[in-house]
Amino acid sequence: MKKYIALEGPIGVGKSSLARKLAERFGVEPILEQVGENPFLENFYEDRAAYAFQTQLFFLVSRYKQLSRLAQVDIFNQTVVADYIMERDLLFAQLNLDDDEFRLYMEVYNSLVKSVPEPDLTVYLQADTSTLMRRVHRRARKAENHMTEDYVDRVNQTFNQFFFRHCPGPLLIVNTNHIDFVNNQQDFNTLVAKLEGEVEGREYFNPPGSVF
Repeated sequence: MKKYIALEGPIGVGKSSLARKLAERFGVEPILEQVGENPFLENFYEDRAAYAFQTQLFFLVSRYKQLSRLAQVDIFNQTVVADYIMERDLLFAQLNLDDDEFRLYMEVYNSLVKSVPEPDLTVYLQADTSTLMRRVHRRARKAENHMTEDYVDRVNQTFNQFFFRHCPGPLLIVNTNHIDFVNNQQDFNTLVAKLEGEVEGREYFNPPGSVF
């Protein structure tokens, strides 16, 4: 079993829900993205240009603080499950910041990323934009009330381009369009069995699932 598993994917794909279930299965506490703690996020979805830099900088610092602590964790004897990788922050920065903001952001990012360990396995949860929008509406977070399908689609395409072209280390790309690993135990068990097996390089996993 991999000791440090990081889940990734666009908005609404189910990273945090899966991270919680996996952590419960393995008897550990998950490392979760601090979305609710970001004081700028709700304003960002209303006016992205005005609040992008503050929102991104908060996420960058909070993610660095969480992941850099893993250097002190005995991951040889303890499984770690996180619902993001450090590069997630960079992808959103590229998407949301203007040129001057991005240059300043990169100065901070490059000084921090050196202290963040790489996962043993990255799991990219992939879904169509229409599927993501249904999941976003279903979870009904207040901060996402002003989120548009166009923005979610841009995020989705950005993540697809990154994970289909560049990602270091073992990578499992999971098509989640037809599985419900939160509410369907068989779907969850199927995914866990795949994670507990050997994943070398880049692999694609397209489970039949329970959602039609």
